[in-house]
Amino acid sequence: MIQNADFVIIGAGIVGLTVALELRKRHKTDSIVIIEKESSVGLHASGRNSGVLHSGVYYGNDTIKAKVCSSGSKKMQEFADEHSINYRKSGKVIIATSEADLLIIDKLLVNARNNNINVERLDEYDIRKIEPYSNPYQYGLYSPDTAVIDSYSVVEKLFSILQDKKVEFKLNSSLLKVNDQKNTILTSKEEISYGYLYNCAGANADRVAKLFKRGLDYTMIPFKGIYYKLDPRKNHLVNSNIYPTPDVNLPFLGVHLTKVINGDIYVGPTAIPAFGRENYGILKGLKLSEAAGISFELLNMYLKNVENFRSLVHSETRKYIKPWFLESAQRLVPSLQSEDLVSSNKVGIRPQLVNIKTKSIEMDYIIEKTENSTHVLNSISPAFTSSFSFAEFIINCSEE
Repeated sequence: MIQNADFVIIGAGIVGLTVALELRKRHKTDSIVIIEKESSVGLHASGRNSGVLHSGVYYGNDTIKAKVCSSGSKKMQEFADEHSINYRKSGKVIIATSEADLLIIDKLLVNARNNNINVERLDEYDIRKIEPYSNPYQYGLYSPDTAVIDSYSVVEKLFSILQDKKVEFKLNSSLLKVNDQKNTILTSKEEISYGYLYNCAGANADRVAKLFKRGLDYTMIPFKGIYYKLDPRKNHLVNSNIYPTPDVNLPFLGVHLTKVINGDIYVGPTAIPAFGRENYGILKGLKLSEAAGISFELLNMYLKNVENFRSLVHSETRKYIKPWFLESAQRLVPSLQSEDLVSSNKVGIRPQLVNIKTKSIEMDYIIEKTENSTHVLNSISPAFTSSFSFAEFIINCSEE
């Protein structure tokens, strides 16, 4: 027997869950099925998220990220208020650490003004009023609206709400084949016919898209983010969140210090090339067939050195060695010592979309469609922050 569904969503991370919620608001009686290969929801990027709700200062106003980040953060906080989910509007400072950073700080301030984001430029003295142990060079930015939230509680609450709203979850169910002409998919458990399909598969979204002959110019390259935890005896060194000035040509924010919702302070992450989309440990999640393709793309980008990729690999890989990692953290808080950084089991994978033809890293969300499907590619940070607004944007695109 073939199961019939009006809507099928591939992936039960934060994007898939919020897309389902938005669909249910618009289509109250239609059937919605979510396919998830894992035994539970949000086990990868969504459940490993730091919980920082970003303000949107990093994104130019011509990007999708800028359109959905700030509004998404507000909607997430409204959702938290409605469902008694713990969050804290803690604020964040972004500091320059050298003369070269000042131009980028100025550019971020322009982004903030263009996107109507509440951000202030503060001098060294005023930044140290907020973060006394930080090391700003001349000036930086203060984002009072940046918040931290219990991210997995958001995922769990969405799961519960969607079940109550008769959204059907197919867990432990892997997508095997699609027939885009007949609007059917074959999973590891059954065949399903759909009216419309949303590919929200995160790190595997490019693979799913290719089954529909979409996303052909792209591949996903995973980058591993490892963290240290600050020794609780040194928690007084950080009041909220201290971020460096980002490299505007790369999607990585650099090592920063984040006070999460339970009061712990994490230092990181790295952006080390990984050899699997779920390669959380040295060997954990490593698949030889997958590693071969990833290695080929990484070598290609390294040799061609597009967007200074070689320098990125060198600087990030050496952060595996604690003294180099510490050096990055000390640019923000000079008084940190090696013994202040405690080993942590917190590891994340950033599945970064790369253009195969140009070997360039894609900085924005990318959406591609067929007549009966929409494919959400590159749903990286700030996808968690943006998710409620991003879901609206995705569905509006599919209905155009």
